[in-house]
Amino acid sequence: MHISKKEKEPLQKLDGSISGSDDAKKDASNQDKILANSPIQTESFNSLQTSKEFDFDNPEGISMADLIGPQDQPRTNSVQNQNSNKTPSRSVDDFDFDEEAFVAAIEEIEPIGNTGEIAKGSVIGIESDGVYVDIGGKAPGFMPKQECGLGVITNLKERFPKGLEVEVLVTREQNADGMVTISCRALALRKSWEKVTQLAKDGKVAKVKINGFNRGGVTCDLEGLRGFIPRSQLEDGANHDSLVGKTLTVAFLEVNPDARKLVLSEKRATSAARFAELEIGQLVQGKIAAIKAYGFFVDLDGVSGLLHHSMITNGSLRSLQEVFKQGDDIKALITELDPGRGRIGLNTALLEGPPGELLIEKEKVMNEAEERAKKARTVLVKKDQSVEDQAHSS
Repeated sequence: MHISKKEKEPLQKLDGSISGSDDAKKDASNQDKILANSPIQTESFNSLQTSKEFDFDNPEGISMADLIGPQDQPRTNSVQNQNSNKTPSRSVDDFDFDEEAFVAAIEEIEPIGNTGEIAKGSVIGIESDGVYVDIGGKAPGFMPKQECGLGVITNLKERFPKGLEVEVLVTREQNADGMVTISCRALALRKSWEKVTQLAKDGKVAKVKINGFNRGGVTCDLEGLRGFIPRSQLEDGANHDSLVGKTLTVAFLEVNPDARKLVLSEKRATSAARFAELEIGQLVQGKIAAIKAYGFFVDLDGVSGLLHHSMITNGSLRSLQEVFKQGDDIKALITELDPGRGRIGLNTALLEGPPGELLIEKEKVMNEAEERAKKARTVLVKKDQSVEDQAHSS
């Protein structure tokens, strides 16, 4: 059996001499030259020599700490230092920055038309299923046929010719292609709700055409909205089915855009029409309809006004009955008017001369009410003006 022995690698003595074959000596000599030329090796070797003089002939006296060197002196990479010195640092001011171009770029990518916004544009195309409108975005807005308006539209080309300026409501934000969904119908309904809400707030009346009925009442159309009139709010509730096709004058009971609920009343329309004839400072005549602890309810031709006990006289009032009784005729000034809530505030104290005159000479005050009301109106106008001035100043 033949056993091959691995050729021993040359050994490097502590004094730097090489032992071994001639080839191994040459390789080791080349490695020494490379390491000698290396900046890292040169730096480490120099630091090793300068930090401490070692006795290489006596290696037993050399410790690992001596070879590594002091810990508080980090080794530096001269190659990295050389590279870092080649790249000068730059500040933000060294770069060119165009603010106008930056803003323009932001506006270019910003989507046009958020849900709920009103947009204006012109018709640029018509298809069988809808209309394309240029509203200034990356892509035109699309309006489906059923969203082109209130009611049924049979001919889109006649209703929306090319170039027609339209106002629409954005109902869906842009898709991946930049197109938004728009609607003329949704915008018309929003405006209708705003209009009827204001009418109800002002206590106005409206005329509607009855287009259907059910067990609870009749339905109608008002400004494109579906309204409902309960049977209890009809003058002829027993035969409500016969009202289809007729026009009624109605007032508002409930207006709720969020719930899309519009409830109307024919009976209340009478009082609403009466409210339209009244104004602050007006002298009205009526009958005492009821006596309560806090004052008199006065019937004013279909509407009811309240004469509060604090508004009866400027004198000392012990009992309401010492002034008026139920069924008595009365003249009073309107000092408060709230059509939306159906309230009318009355006042007789302003008709008095000296305080408490109404308690002593009631007939004289009532007979001279027309002349006295003229002076009282002047007082009311000045009072209202001072309240407005205080509101503006605050």
